[in-house]
Amino acid sequence: MSASWREFWNRTNPIYVNERHRVRHYAGVAEEIAALVPHAGAHVLDYGCGEALSAGRVARICARLYLCDAAPRVRDALADRFGDEPRVTVLAPEAIAALPDRSLDLVVAHSVAQYLTPAELDAALSLWREKLRPGGCLVLADVIPPDLGALADSLALLAFARREGFLGAALLGLVRTALSDYPSLRRRLGLTRYTQAAMLERLRAAGFTAEPRPNLGHNPQRLAFTARVAGARDGAPP
Repeated sequence: MSASWREFWNRTNPIYVNERHRVRHYAGVAEEIAALVPHAGAHVLDYGCGEALSAGRVARICARLYLCDAAPRVRDALADRFGDEPRVTVLAPEAIAALPDRSLDLVVAHSVAQYLTPAELDAALSLWREKLRPGGCLVLADVIPPDLGALADSLALLAFARREGFLGAALLGLVRTALSDYPSLRRRLGLTRYTQAAMLERLRAAGFTAEPRPNLGHNPQRLAFTARVAGARDGAPP
């Protein structure tokens, strides 16, 4: 049994019900990140990127794409997958501090906040603020509100599966997940949840101007936010 979320994500787990689910999830997120890239010269950080199967879609329209994940197994797979892609750099979270300050145009942290303690999130927000250029953008997505339970998540997955053609596998996958160590890990370690107001306040306290936005990914009931360094103008030059 995993002792931490990092250990959970560092091994094969039941989150994706089959290969189509896995592929379509990453393809959809990559399309949404690509739509956020502000210009062809942009430097982009995908923080907590996971397997990032379709990250090549983002790399083709920016100057530099940093893929960051806490799980060593995931980083090794990313390095193998994108080893011949000169625009992609794979980083551990602790390596972000070495990036030049004010060098990033876009930071995306999708499905990350729930796995961090509030103090860890505050430290990450401070770091991302240092690394963003004036006018740069942070998109914090897939934040879980306090009143959203496992049933709502399951229904969102089934709706996604129906659209993408893997409904039967999704039904079986939910059973497999229920029988795995994921529910006990979720109870033991918990998921950090935020109301919209609480997250907006946290972003503002970290030095951002922030507003709600539609979520990335398949679950529209989860929260997302667009944040910029306070006082920076949209489109400000590097």
